[in-house]
Amino acid sequence: MNTKYFISFFCLFITVYSCTTEKQIQWPSKTAQISGSAFYSASATMNWKQRDSLAFEAFDNGNTPDFFKKFKPVHTSIYDSSTGKTIKATYYVSPDYFSIGTNNNWARVCITPQTAQRIADRLNCFLPTIKMVDDIYQAAKIKLAPVPMLAFRDSTPVMWQHHLIIEGQRQGKKGLIAGIKKDVVISEKVALNTKPDRVAIYGWHQTNGKPIQPLYTGHVNWYVDYSQGTRLVYNYIKVNGRNMHYTDVLKHPILKKLLCNEELCNFYKYY
Repeated sequence: MNTKYFISFFCLFITVYSCTTEKQIQWPSKTAQISGSAFYSASATMNWKQRDSLAFEAFDNGNTPDFFKKFKPVHTSIYDSSTGKTIKATYYVSPDYFSIGTNNNWARVCITPQTAQRIADRLNCFLPTIKMVDDIYQAAKIKLAPVPMLAFRDSTPVMWQHHLIIEGQRQGKKGLIAGIKKDVVISEKVALNTKPDRVAIYGWHQTNGKPIQPLYTGHVNWYVDYSQGTRLVYNYIKVNGRNMHYTDVLKHPILKKLLCNEELCNFYKYY
């Protein structure tokens, strides 16, 4: 094959492959428009339930900025001692935490795990494990230092203020970003907790790679504050070149280690 045409074909293959996840996820069509700043203005005095409802409505009306739809690959691998072979996997994650608005006026929005799961289900996605949060941080192109807020942590205005602070740090840089929020995660500790209706949070990595927040299930699942973010992961994982649903990976005694470093890995979604 002519070298020129081979290079063109290879570049086309890479372009198509990198866009595959974006095409497979069916995003809601835009039926009404709300910007990020308008969302926070409208929700400024709302309680958590009203704010969650408005956030889902905005999402359902197609108010997702285009950049958020371009999921990024994260590569991982494990060594299988029983076969002496390395198992490789790739999964695709949202480049940032859940955001709503227009391309020119958008904002990160903090939501409960129930609403996060509702959005994930609609998009054929799931929420990450703590191992995946660590791997995503390592893969991130943009790693920013966490900025803790001390007062009115669960108020809507503080959520908006925190978004603006992050944007000041980001300074327009593009790519997979991490270190800016704690992740809402799926964890066996939710299922094992003696108290019902828990949410698991983890992460907020510092620039030294160590998370501020260890795995924690002390909050009731309707609690949400400025520091919590929703990272979406496409349901299908490419394991040694073969697509597998994430639940099948987590149920497999060996393959589960690609995604999970807990013992059981048996909590798959919030209900």
